[in-house]
Amino acid sequence: MDKKLIRWTIWILVLGGILSGVSIFSLSIGSTSLHFNKIVPLILEGKGTTEYSILFDIRLPRIILGFAIGGALSLAGVILQGMFRNPLVEPYTLGISGGAAMGVCLNIVLRLYQTLGILTLPLFGFLGAILVVLLVYSLSVKKGVLKIQGLLLTGVMISFISSSLIMLIMAVSRNEDLHGIVFWIMGSLEEPNWLLIKMASFVSVLGLAISYFFTLDLNALSLGEEEAQHLGINIERTKRLLFILASILTGLSVSICGVIGFVGLIVPHFVRLFVGSDHRILLGSSFLSGACFLILCDTLARTIIAPLELPVGVITGILGGTLFVYALTKK
Repeated sequence: MDKKLIRWTIWILVLGGILSGVSIFSLSIGSTSLHFNKIVPLILEGKGTTEYSILFDIRLPRIILGFAIGGALSLAGVILQGMFRNPLVEPYTLGISGGAAMGVCLNIVLRLYQTLGILTLPLFGFLGAILVVLLVYSLSVKKGVLKIQGLLLTGVMISFISSSLIMLIMAVSRNEDLHGIVFWIMGSLEEPNWLLIKMASFVSVLGLAISYFFTLDLNALSLGEEEAQHLGINIERTKRLLFILASILTGLSVSICGVIGFVGLIVPHFVRLFVGSDHRILLGSSFLSGACFLILCDTLARTIIAPLELPVGVITGILGGTLFVYALTKK
């Protein structure tokens, strides 16, 4: 067997083991500690008890959602960084998070979630993200050619405009609405709706599977667009499909959990240091690493000042930013 394939297999197994360990740790720790030895008996014969409810109604949904959202954001970060050949690009750079936040803010201020149901919050978030994606894409396409630098600059400007509009909405909104907007913007994995959790998990895993059809394209794009075209890559089709895939993953993540920063930026950087820049291993490794990182950050967010809970976006920002600065100074 090829040495490279053996090394990649070992990395996937190691990251899968770390993900399992982090998940078990997250299940066990909290305001009410559940020893690992008690988890299996609870699953088998603990139905109806308080511990069973804590395990399956509170902690397990957060772990599954952390797996889906962390993996999706990391995967979107790898795709966009490979597409733009820019290590500072992350899923939120293109204004997708700003569009989703705008949609949710308008829903909260107009109180549509009270009349139409709580599921309209992620729906409005996703619609806002899609509108921004369409706007950025239409402004960046010239004569059928998707201008990468134009796409990046347009996305950054749309992001600034969205942030300003959100601050305007917050300035004129009621106090109770303001609290909801602020808490949502900072991000949280507290989502009890199993339909949304299943949808997020399905889309993120499907996105990972689809991205593997573009591994060689991403490897070629890392050499530059002209070189990739000489290698037989359909540049415009590839850029368009990768942009749509990354946008859907980001839009879904933001619309369900709010703005959780640094996952799509810091995780791909650290994974590249260990597994290399070949997208055949980078995509899967980043997905697993992003899931580990977000589950661990969520565990810290709900236990560090228990019984109070911090927004997970605060933990990912502090931890991710510190690690990123450390990596830059040591590199």
